[in-house]
Parts: sequence; structure tokens; C-alpha cells
Amino acid sequence: MPLHFVVAAVCLQDADGRVLTVRKRGTERFMLPGGKIEAGETPEQTAVREIAEEIGVELRDLALLGVFEGAAANEPGASLHSTVFTATTDGEPAAAAEIAEVRWVDPAAPPAGLPLAPMLEENVLPLLVRP
Repeated sequence: MPLHFVVAAVCLQDADGRVLTVRKRGTERFMLPGGKIEAGETPEQTAVREIAEEIGVELRDLALLGVFEGAAANEPGASLHSTVFTATTDGEPAAAAEIAEVRWVDPAAPPAGLPLAPMLEENVLPLLVRP
């Protein structure tokens, strides 16, 4: 039976509209920060917890961007159910816990060759560049 992950993620944008992406240790693809929903947690609680753990900032103004189904980024054949929020923060995101790298990406023009997670590339970025 194929793996299926249920996660919450957060789309943070800077003043220039760039989206914060992260790459976990031992992986190649960049994705939104976030993680698996634990038993008894709401997606909102997961988003707040994971962002604090992964990039060390507190969220404000959490709002639902969308709920998406698709392929998992780093587990071939696995599927993903992702609840994605937008939020703001006053903090400066920095790699922590399992995060190896953070990178700001222009949603309208991601760097050529930058490996992005399918959910980010196929669902979130197109929503952010719509007129």
C-alpha cells in the first residue's frame, strides 16, 4: 500500500513577494516549511509548531490558502494531502531542526533548475502569480 502523508505548510512572503522555501537534510527538493499533523492537532496547530521548530519564527495572521492533493516531494510513489496557510512574521527565518537550507523564491520566476516540491510548483506558486 502506497504511503500517504497529511501535512500542514505555510507560505511566507517577503516584501518583494518572494516565497520562503526550505530543503530538508538528505533531500534535494525545496518546499514550503511545515510538516506532518500529529494526533490531536489541527492543521493550524501543526503549522505554528512546525514553523517554530523548522525556521524559528512565530506566525501571525494565519489564513487558509488552500487544501491540495498530489505527489509527495521526497518519497517516490507516496501521496500528499496538504493544508497550506499564508501568514506573516516579524522574525528572520533560519534553518533549524531537519532543515538544511532556506531560500526565497520569486513565484513568477523560480530559478531554472531549482528542484521544487510538486505541491509547491503545481498548486501554490500558480495561485500566487494569478492577476
